Amino acid sequence: MAMYRCILFAPGVDRKKITKAFSLDTDAVVLDLEDAVAISEKDQARSVVQEVINTEKLPPSFVRVNGVRTSHILKDLQAVVNPKVLGIMLAKAESGEEVRMADWLIGLLEEERGIPRGALELIPFIESTRGIEKASEIAAACPRVKRLALGGNDYTADTWTTYSEDGTELFFARSKLIVASSSAGIDPPIDTVCPFIKNIDSLRQDALRARKMGFQGKLVIHPAQIEPVINVFSPTAEEIATAQRIVAAFEEAEANGTGVIQLDGKMVEYPIVNRARQILSTVK
Repeated sequence: MAMYRCILFAPGVDRKKITKAFSLDTDAVVLDLEDAVAISEKDQARSVVQEVINTEKLPPSFVRVNGVRTSHILKDLQAVVNPKVLGIMLAKAESGEEVRMADWLIGLLEEERGIPRGALELIPFIESTRGIEKASEIAAACPRVKRLALGGNDYTADTWTTYSEDGTELFFARSKLIVASSSAGIDPPIDTVCPFIKNIDSLRQDALRARKMGFQGKLVIHPAQIEPVINVFSPTAEEIATAQRIVAAFEEAEANGTGVIQLDGKMVEYPIVNRARQILSTVK
C-alpha cells in the first residue's frame, strides 16, 4: 500500500509555488483549488493547474477540489481528471452520498477520457462536525476511497474553539477517523495541517500525537514543516530493529507450533507481530 508520511499543499493559482513544491522532498503534493484560492481566482487556478498537469512531469500529486455542494465542483473535475495525477482530494466531505456523487462524476470523466474507471483515488477531506459524525459511512462510501484526511482548522471553527498547541480539541475527531478507517478496511488517515508554521517544536509534538493515535502521515503548508513531519512518521532505527527481531523470533516459534512467545520480557502474539510487520512495510 502507498503510505504518505507528508503531503504538501500548493496554491493552485500560484505557478511559482507549485514549481517550488515539486522540487521538495515530500511524499506527495496537493494542488489546491479550494481554500488557498479566492473565489474570484477559481477559473484562473483551474487554468494554471490544468496546464501544469498537461505540460510538466509531476511528482506524486493530488488535486483538492471544492465540495460537491458548491458551484465549482464540475468545472474543477473537468479541469483535473487526468491519469497523471494520483487522485482527487474532496473538500468538505460530509456524507457517503457526497463521496459517491464525486465518484460518479470522476468515473464519467475517466470513461470520456479513456482512463480505466476507478483509476484515480478519492481522498475525502473531513473538516466539519457533520463530516466527523459521518466518518464511518464516508470511509466505506466507494472503492476509490483508500484513506481519509482531517481538516483541523475548519473543524475547530465548527466546534467554537481554536487549534491549540496541546491538541486536546482534536482528540475526538482524530479518534473517529482512526476507528472509521480501520472499520472500513482502508489505510490509516492523514492528519491535519498544523497552523504554527514557525514553531517547529509545536509541529513536532502535534505530529507525534497523531502518529501515536495511528495516523499514517500529516498534511503540511510550508517547506519548513516537511523534514520534521517525515522524521516523526518514519520508523526509527530502533523501531525497525525491534520489529525485525519480533518477526524473526515469532516466525521461528510459529514454525515449531508456538503462537505466543516472550521476548525482552514482553509477551508477543499475533497482534504484536502484525504491528511489527506494519512498521517494516513502511520502511522506504
